Formats: sequence, structure tokens, C-alpha cells
Amino acid sequence: MISQALQKARTYEETEGNKITPEQRPLFHLSPRVGWMNDPNGFSRYQGKYHLFYQYYPYDKKWGPMHWGHAVSSDLLSWEYLPAALAPDIPADSDGCFSGSAVELDDGRQLLIYTGVVTVGEWQGNEKPLYQSQCVAVGDGINYEKIEGNPVLNQNDTPDGSNGYDFRDPKIWRDKDGLYHLVTVDCTRDRRGRILYYTSKDGFEWDFVSILAENDGSCGRMWECPDVFELDGKTVILVSPMEMFGTDEFLSGNSTLCMIGRIESETHQFHLESNQTIDCGFDFYATQTLLHEDGRRIMTAWMQNWDTIVFTGEDLPWIGQTVLPRELSLRDGRLYQKPIRELADLRNGQVVYRHTVINKRTNLIGIQGRTVEMILEIEPETPGNLDMFEVRFAEKGGVYTSLIYRPSEHTLEFDRSHSGTRRNAAHIRKTRILDPAEKLKLHIILDRYSCEVFINDGMQVMSNVFYTYLEADGISFNAHGNAVINLEKYGLSKD
Repeated sequence: MISQALQKARTYEETEGNKITPEQRPLFHLSPRVGWMNDPNGFSRYQGKYHLFYQYYPYDKKWGPMHWGHAVSSDLLSWEYLPAALAPDIPADSDGCFSGSAVELDDGRQLLIYTGVVTVGEWQGNEKPLYQSQCVAVGDGINYEKIEGNPVLNQNDTPDGSNGYDFRDPKIWRDKDGLYHLVTVDCTRDRRGRILYYTSKDGFEWDFVSILAENDGSCGRMWECPDVFELDGKTVILVSPMEMFGTDEFLSGNSTLCMIGRIESETHQFHLESNQTIDCGFDFYATQTLLHEDGRRIMTAWMQNWDTIVFTGEDLPWIGQTVLPRELSLRDGRLYQKPIRELADLRNGQVVYRHTVINKRTNLIGIQGRTVEMILEIEPETPGNLDMFEVRFAEKGGVYTSLIYRPSEHTLEFDRSHSGTRRNAAHIRKTRILDPAEKLKLHIILDRYSCEVFINDGMQVMSNVFYTYLEADGISFNAHGNAVINLEKYGLSKD
């Protein structure tokens, strides 16, 4: 039985979403059907398709009582919208259906597990106390029914020390023997995030196992959106800390954290060997991964950030999108990312430049567009004679966005100050390149309103949005000194 709240959302998104033309959306990144999107949820394979749900408020371009939007794809690049999957409509989630995940049951149905939210008490400063618990809905890939026993986990199921409110973002998976595993996060009374580990035989009744990992105070405060998986012989934990202090590695505010190590089999506790940021751009948060049948670990995330959400496309009827899905691997104790290989199916119109010298503002024939893939290698013509190299894109007249490489500083800078924004916000993000070799390799993916840069074969990544009008499709290059570049450029289309 579809509730009144869910039917209202479905009717609204069908009517208003159909008014949005394909040209008003990214070409190959998922945006909300209408209105607001934040965290991706339920990233999974089910009935032969990729399913991706997302935090969703269809009625406005701002955060509201959370629903779950829903889309499916055969290639992670072309998305078909399905009706909204969840709306706040039971006592356990009356103020929102927050983030969660999905898994297939033995009987072939799909189980969604999510955080139900209820407001308790009065506002405390700028914060509204929200009681959070984990709820379940089961369905056929389109329609989902919330079980009568909700919530399946509540604050009584957390270990000692919980602050009694923060308890959210369950990530579920199954092992080869069929046992269900789940990690979720809570927060201690002194505001330190913890990852809690549970198991279940059926996906409905859960047993607490351990505090898998705990913030020692060096990685922000509350943690969000945990994920745990095995990769190349190691255990990897992805999580999104809140209120980080900025360092050379981590961004301040809402950041992302990858921890690499191992889980002790007897205590079920994680032992850290190394950590790093996942993405050093403006716009990246709330990761989710799935294990593909072919063995690839594929990651998505929200290509936005709570600290930068003031920067929006004022004329667009939606806000928020997910990143281009990425294939993950470990190399020398570090997480590497690369665009999913399916992106190559969108390539057309290859243009190649080899050993081309750039020493002033230059436009190269055949290099333009807003849906573009560029593989660019940059090095000084002679050692030490290159002070700066710049790529401008989404350029027309005085409007453009830049990537600026400074070899002497070993930095790469993203600058959207001139992208057409009317907001007085931070628009420059600089990251230190970890591999300071003479030659820099950039794999740049442009989609109408975003730029993702994979640095040195994915050792680092910068993800950023911009909302320049689409007629600005110029790309140019500039250097202070003499740069020698190798460039492969492809148009990206679905024709």
C-alpha cells in the first residue's frame, strides 16, 4: 500500500520532473528528478541493473524532510528515473528517511535499510535534536513496504557512551555464506564518531558485534556514511567526518577519509595502517560502493558539500549530482581511483597533440566543448623553465573556470572565481601534488556542470561543480615559461 506522503511525492516529481529537459541536466552524472539531492543511497546491483537511490526533497531546491529518490542504469552513465522509493510516513521516520543501503534477500526481494528520524525536544542553538534509528523496507525494485517491526535497531542497541541522538547511515552487505553484515555510525557524548558493527542471519534481527573503529579526535567529530570492504588484500573503511581541522592532506569542515588496514578476527576491531583524503576538490562527500560481478569495487558519492552548497545553479530546477562512478584499487598503501571503463563507450571525435609547446594563451584546433574527456601530460621544455601552466574551460568572453599547475610549488589549483557566479564564496581550491615528478598527468572529465580531475593515474582526485551557462564551451591553454604537452581529447556523447 503506497502511503499518501509517498504518492504525493511521486505525483509531484512526475509532473515537475517531466518539465526538465535532458539539456538542462548533466549528460552522464545523475541529478535529482526535481528539487534537492544529497547523499547517494542503496548503490547496488539488482535484477540485472544498477540501482542508485538518493537523499531527496522534491518540493524545493533546498534540504527538507528527506525522501529517497530512485534511478536505475545499465552502464552507470545513462539513468532512468523510477518513482520515489521512500517518504517519511511512519512514526519511526516521521521527520525524514535518512541515508542507508540495499541488499538482495534470499527470496529475491530487495531490502532497503535506512535511518528513520524523529524530532525530539526543542531547538538547541542552531541544532534540532533528532532521534535516529534504523528501519527496513522490502520491495520489488520499484515499490517498497516498510515492515511493522520498525525500527530494527535503535539507541538501545548502541554500546555505552552514545550521546543518544546520532545513530545513522547503515551500510549492509552479505558474505559468501549468506550472513548479513552492517556498519553504522554513532557519536559519543564528547562528539567523537564511532563505526558500529552488527550481524544478522536474515537482515531483520541484528546483533551488536563491536565498535569497529573510533575517532581519536584527530579526524573531525561526528562521522557519517561509513563503508567497509576488502580491496587488494586489505580492509578499507570510507567515512565522511564532520568538522575537520584542515591539514595538508585533509580539507577543513565536512571532509572525506579513507582508512586502510586490517580487522582483527577475534575482537572485530580495525587496526589502522594508513589514511588519506578521498577527494581534494570542493565538492565531494558521502561515498557508497558496490562490488561488481566482475570483481571491480565501484564508488559513487555526492558531488557537492555541506560547506559549499551556497554555490548553486540559480536558473536550474535541481541542485545536487553524483560523481562519475570510479573504480578503486590500492597501490603502495594508497587508494587510487579511475573513471569507470564504461565511459570510453561515450567517446567520439578523438583529437591528438604530441610534443606541443605552449608558452602563451593558446587555443588548439578541435579542443572545445562542455562534455569532454582530456588526457593531458605537462612538463617543462627544459628543467626549471616552467612557472605556471593553466587550462581554462567553460570559457566565453570573460567567463571561464581554470586548472592551474605550479611546478615549483608542486600544486594544482581549481579556480571558479570567473565562472559566472554571483555569490561571495570560496572559489579557489589548491592541493599539493604528492608525486612531484617533472611530468604531470591529468585526466580531466567535463560534464556540463562539473569537472573531475584524476591526477597521476588517480593517486589524487579533485571534484568540483560550476554552473556556467552552456554556451561557454571554449578551452584554452597558457604557460609562463615553455611547457611541452601531450594531449588526447574526446568528445563525450550518447548519440
